Amino acid sequence: MIFQKGHMALRTASLVVIALIIGTGATAQGQRWVQIEAQRELDTMLERALDMQGQLGNVRGFRLTSDWYAISVGPFESEADAFNVRRQLRADGTIPADAFVSNGSDYVEQIFPEDGTATAFGLTRQDEVPQPDDADNLAGVLQEPEPEPEPEETLRQAQAAERLLERDERAEIQTALQWFGFYSLGIDAAFGPGTRRAMTAWQEDQGHEATGILTTRQRNTLLDGYRAELAQLGMDTWRDEKAGISIALPLAMVSFDRHETPFVHFAERDKSGVRALLISQAGTQATLFGLYEIMQTLEIVPLDGMRERRQNSFVLTGQNDELRSHTVAQFRNGEIKGFTLIWTPERDDQMARVLHMMEDSFATYGGSLPASAGQPSTVQRAALLAGLSVRRPDFSRSGFYIDATGTVLTSANAVAPCGRVTIDEAYNARVIARDAQLGLAVLQPETPLVPMAFAQFQDRNATLGAEVTIAGFSFEDVMTRPVLTFGRIEAMEGLNGEVETLRLSAEIREGDLGGPVFGTNGGVIGMLLGQPRDEARQLPTNVNFALNAGAIQDFLRARNISSGTLREDVFVGPEKLTRMAGDLTVLVSCWN
Repeated sequence: MIFQKGHMALRTASLVVIALIIGTGATAQGQRWVQIEAQRELDTMLERALDMQGQLGNVRGFRLTSDWYAISVGPFESEADAFNVRRQLRADGTIPADAFVSNGSDYVEQIFPEDGTATAFGLTRQDEVPQPDDADNLAGVLQEPEPEPEPEETLRQAQAAERLLERDERAEIQTALQWFGFYSLGIDAAFGPGTRRAMTAWQEDQGHEATGILTTRQRNTLLDGYRAELAQLGMDTWRDEKAGISIALPLAMVSFDRHETPFVHFAERDKSGVRALLISQAGTQATLFGLYEIMQTLEIVPLDGMRERRQNSFVLTGQNDELRSHTVAQFRNGEIKGFTLIWTPERDDQMARVLHMMEDSFATYGGSLPASAGQPSTVQRAALLAGLSVRRPDFSRSGFYIDATGTVLTSANAVAPCGRVTIDEAYNARVIARDAQLGLAVLQPETPLVPMAFAQFQDRNATLGAEVTIAGFSFEDVMTRPVLTFGRIEAMEGLNGEVETLRLSAEIREGDLGGPVFGTNGGVIGMLLGQPRDEARQLPTNVNFALNAGAIQDFLRARNISSGTLREDVFVGPEKLTRMAGDLTVLVSCWN
């Protein structure tokens, strides 16, 4: 709201009528205020309030719950008094047309005037108001009686007033009903059965007679409340030419921070607890899916919530005791675009309304933020996350797909102490089979997956001295693709003659444990176990062990878990093996 400066002469009688209505005590239950405008900065509010005080008197400034500042006239002892004063001041052109009546529920503390008092339209203290024994003064100012509150319109009068509404006015009423959760249909400016039901519900909620037709006073109350919330939130369209996105944002709650591919960052304003991201990036469907997986590792996406990935879009929601977030993104015409809204729980009701406006207003046009160094599936996480805090697991190990529905084989030690297990940090999984003695476990994703490749076990025995390739996440969750380590078979059994074990010569790291061991033809000949725990002995670092393919397949068959076998005439070359190892090897993470 912008208050037009300039002194407006008020009639003497109107001044005194209003002065007698207005009290000067602290805000109390039942009191009402005429809110003239809201300001974001304290200095601006104080300057404007002082200016208005000279014109109107009885002006007060309050800090709002949003940490904005309101400039108001009052208080009034009843809603009728407040509406009468607002009508008089608007008629005289002294206050803006969108000034509204407030119940002061969002007034945190009075800032202006500092001593907690206010003049009443030029009368500074009660002893300066003309007293009854001052007959000469009293006779001149009490010529007009205090106006009676206007009676509520009859149903017929309300219908007649409604017929005079313009299309934009009718649409705004629907929007206000939608904002407060009473209307869920389209904004078409037609007062059909859905709108009538919404009006009835609003009237019942406000304690009015439920007629389904709003009176003029009820419409004003509804619209005043709606406009007040919009002013408090600062909802306005943000058009970002670099990102190619236009969207309504609560700019009283957030402020632009920076562009950093693939995000446009909006930081919280004045400790509002609200943040936002715009998502803009060139790419493919694989880029979209990579973003879906990695965003779930961010602290701004709490673990509890909806995870929905479609062919060309995804939705992520998260909630915990301290944070809420909602993310949507879509892939279209070679670009991924979307947004994330983050807020604290006390703003749930407000943000539910804001989300609706953001989704309805979201629009894209040509261009996106500059491309990053590669696709999300091939670049380091730091290149994608743009400085956002990442939620880290307790530890991560390796695993690999063994069928077309995403069943994973991994090390038993990788899942033993975990309250929650994930595949690639994006998919929750449960342990469906485990053998601590053999050292392996089988995971099933909660949502069936479609891996690009899965293991084909080598049916015949491996060859002593043959070269092997081990795929694993050597650096745990630091990288998003597995690392290949090369070695050879040193023995066909363990140090104590264990027939199910292969002894390897290879330098590996803990993150590799549970990963697949490939033979020379590309078949999986085992699963990496590492070194046995032995506090009395320390083996050379290049001495490690794997559970052989025969023992793995026996374990799987005994539990009716399917797996594939590589045909003897098939040979997988080094280039194809590198690609296949990356597609079937997964990061298994332990969370507590």
